Amino acid sequence: MTTHLIDDSPLTRYHKKLIVACSGGPFLDGYLLSIVGVALAGASADLDLDASTLGFAGAVSLVGLFFGSLIFGPVTDRIGRRVMYTADLLVMILASVACLWIDTGWQLIALRFVIGAAVGADYPIATSLLTEWIPKKSRGAIIGLLSVVWLVGAVVAYLVGFALTSVYGPESWRWMLASGAVFGVIVLLLRMGAHESPRWLVAKGRLEEAREHVSDVLGRNVTLEEIATLAADEDSPGPGRFTELLRGDYLRRVVFCGLFWMCFAIPQFALFTYGPIILSHMGFSGDGASETLGQIILNLGFVLGALPGMRWVETRGRRPLILGSFFFGALALVPLGVWPGAPSWFVMVFFFLFTLINSAGNILVFIYPNELFPTQIRASAVGLATAISRVGAAVGTFLVPVSLDTLGTGTTMLIGAAITLLGFVISFFWAEETRNQSLASAAQTTATPADLPIGTTLTGPNGAS
Repeated sequence: MTTHLIDDSPLTRYHKKLIVACSGGPFLDGYLLSIVGVALAGASADLDLDASTLGFAGAVSLVGLFFGSLIFGPVTDRIGRRVMYTADLLVMILASVACLWIDTGWQLIALRFVIGAAVGADYPIATSLLTEWIPKKSRGAIIGLLSVVWLVGAVVAYLVGFALTSVYGPESWRWMLASGAVFGVIVLLLRMGAHESPRWLVAKGRLEEAREHVSDVLGRNVTLEEIATLAADEDSPGPGRFTELLRGDYLRRVVFCGLFWMCFAIPQFALFTYGPIILSHMGFSGDGASETLGQIILNLGFVLGALPGMRWVETRGRRPLILGSFFFGALALVPLGVWPGAPSWFVMVFFFLFTLINSAGNILVFIYPNELFPTQIRASAVGLATAISRVGAAVGTFLVPVSLDTLGTGTTMLIGAAITLLGFVISFFWAEETRNQSLASAAQTTATPADLPIGTTLTGPNGAS
């Protein structure tokens, strides 16, 4: 049996360094997109924001994320992963620092849009680069780790917000928004000296450069014959154009990735962005600090639930994990919808249960988009799937405060359960099993992209439907 140069390689010191460096992006993403959840309380009073403006300020980062991922995914496929690897971080840092001088609602919205665009750019950049270096035996767990680190960033954001609110009051909201620049500089330093993806290099015909990068990472002299084998494995029937994602099997996969990601993201972003507001609607004291403390507990649930998910994704597979997470997550939200006036302990128990279940399957949001597409269009696919997911997430996040005010807490929770159940239905028909496959094998389609209608149910490479 032939040993694949990358898929069957050992985890080297460079791999571990790359994991830390690439994880810095999701950490910043989680931090920057979540710190606003605490900061909005102070910003709303200071800037006199009405309900609609408040909703837009919370959701506009997702709008920016839509454009950032949609635009910079194809750019990353065209000019390379390494070039874009640090540029997006510089934008995050500068926009975060600029938050110190916000004095109008439109400035808050504009800067949150820019930060969202930089976050959206990082999704296809960092996840594609890491996916294309990691061996297959640990690929699912390591790519899933990025989702865990995203959650860690969100938890740290609320800890920082809680500390600043407790010491300096809600008026410290500008410093909360600017604090992301500190972490951004740390991540920028960690990313210095990264190697380009060898899969991307061979896809562009730059075999000698790929040989040099892989030799340095593996600590031995890799031959051009080995690189040629990698190039043959990475060969795609298409030219690697963005338009390939808009037809046939690739389109079905993009829509699947975008929709299931959206069904995970809407309730998750609602909790991250408006968690303290939702808890206050469900009977918490309303003093600010207690709701934030409750939010920290829920965010810890998101982190803890992802840890067994990282194991199950390799031992049980991608498809069982996504189906179970959606089904049982929906069941956890139903009691909150049926009894919205429940005691605080009841609310926290079922919210915490939902966070555990949701986060176990949520690790797949980076795994599936990176595994189901070839190297030539991988970043574009991740970017497009991200954009699709953020359309629904932005609309959903914008409507949360409106729904709480007009429909009530119970109905809002039942809507969240329905969205989660929709994710189960989508995954039941379209989720494929890619566990323990080479990256090239997982990305293979059962027919040429132009041959199949979007609604066709396919069998994956290992027989999963």
